[in-house]
Amino acid sequence: MADFSRPGSLYGAIDLGARKQALEAQARREAAGPQAASSASIVEVTEETFTADVIDRSMTVPVVLDLWSPRSPGSVQLSPVLEKVVGDLGGRAVLARVNVDGSPQIAQALRVQAVPTVLAIFQGQAVTGFQQVLPEQEVRRWLDELMGAVEQFYQANPGARPPAAEGEQEAPAGPPADPDLLAAEQAIDDGDLDAAAAAYERLLARVPGDEDARMGLAGVNLMRRTADADPADVQRRAQDASDIDAQLLAADLEMLSGDVDRAFERVIAVVKRASGDERDRARRHLLGLFAALPAEDPSLVKARRALASALF
Repeated sequence: MADFSRPGSLYGAIDLGARKQALEAQARREAAGPQAASSASIVEVTEETFTADVIDRSMTVPVVLDLWSPRSPGSVQLSPVLEKVVGDLGGRAVLARVNVDGSPQIAQALRVQAVPTVLAIFQGQAVTGFQQVLPEQEVRRWLDELMGAVEQFYQANPGARPPAAEGEQEAPAGPPADPDLLAAEQAIDDGDLDAAAAAYERLLARVPGDEDARMGLAGVNLMRRTADADPADVQRRAQDASDIDAQLLAADLEMLSGDVDRAFERVIAVVKRASGDERDRARRHLLGLFAALPAEDPSLVKARRALASALF
């Protein structure tokens, strides 16, 4: 079977919007109770249950294997995206989650070099996968290609199709996405950040409180500011605490790498040290970083308190 892994989008190491999805997923799990995971075709896998939960299940449905670690910011970003897109398949695939810290032998057996790593297991074999954080649109595209390949397998081997799969209906479609939101996502995939920003700005002009557009625009602005940055040079310059340009750019790079708390702490430190126009510039830059996260994000709540303390 073909390898369907795809290169990452311009979001690079982090899809900031996934932090919103993580919080929403957590709220859904808390509201639904302990049975939520099983009803959503999600299983937590250990070394003892790997054969039954992954290999055996993969003989009838594709299993999306999420190898993650709570120490990995990328895992925190990607896992809720996988939960959402696999859940939308209505049981036609299973999401199996492996905490590699607790089950290192699984990671070793699968030759996992970094987390997060995602593998698709079908008919007992790993058929495709990727080792990076992708935005939801890219994950859906990857999963669509996987499901298409599974369907081709069943068409070529009709006797292998499980009886439960006959007559399955697609999950009902949700409300259509805003056209400007779709235009922004397409522009990002095309590498046109200016067009993406313009699409988000159009949406915000029509719906000023749209959180997805606000976060998207902030993320695009982050990418535009860091597009030509040399991380090694920024790191060298940032050793000088008085170089405000370097400090703010270093915070942008930390934000994009997923180290949100460190980015906030860096700019708040500038606010504490600076005065006058430089202090106001750092404050406004920090507010721009805040816009990249959902309002209820714990890191944002903590940073707002720290900023208030620094200012007053």
